[in-house]
Amino acid sequence: MKRFLAAAALAVFSVAAVAQDAATQWQAGKNYFVIDPPLPTQTGDKIEVTEVFSYGCPACNFAHTYVDTLRKHLPANAQMDFVPASFNKAEDWVVFQRAYLTAKALGIAEKTHDAMFDAVWKTGELAIYDASNRIKSPLPTIEDVAKFYAKYGVKADQFVATANSFTINTRMKQADAFVKAAGVDQTPTIVVNGKYRLTTVSAGGSWEKAEQLVLFLVNKESSAK
Repeated sequence: MKRFLAAAALAVFSVAAVAQDAATQWQAGKNYFVIDPPLPTQTGDKIEVTEVFSYGCPACNFAHTYVDTLRKHLPANAQMDFVPASFNKAEDWVVFQRAYLTAKALGIAEKTHDAMFDAVWKTGELAIYDASNRIKSPLPTIEDVAKFYAKYGVKADQFVATANSFTINTRMKQADAFVKAAGVDQTPTIVVNGKYRLTTVSAGGSWEKAEQLVLFLVNKESSAK
């Protein structure tokens, strides 16, 4: 009996030690940043993990497979979300922001997300740089983007009409407001449940560490609930 109690006490101590190690490893103000006041979330009772990104961002293109992995590793009480940024207008981010929000409104964003990165950075279908690595002129338009999405069952004219609608214009303003309120000044940036902001750099320089930090913050929010 004494051995059992000793083993149980050791197990509790070990769990507490692991939690303490995690809390020591990840420091607010260094590895992640508190958003005050917290931003509203869109995922109901689930913990929201949001990537602020752009299809025109080379770092986001590098990261998107890691983000896919992170999404798969989230616990059942967490959900991935995406907010497109527009602050780099020189690289067509405004058009790509409009494109993502339109695809989301039409219900095809999830199945086209990775393919959009490929269209910009692999196939060149929606490339923003020419063969000399200079910004293209003209850059892809929303009509060009609509032709890409037409391969996924949405007519190009329907896509353009939706893209230019009051609803999408409003959602673009909401996305910009989220980016500003969260203090996002680079992409990709991860926001956890509207409360915490981090990047791979703040997490220690890799997506593996960023994933560990995201899961730590998700667990922190789970415990708070």
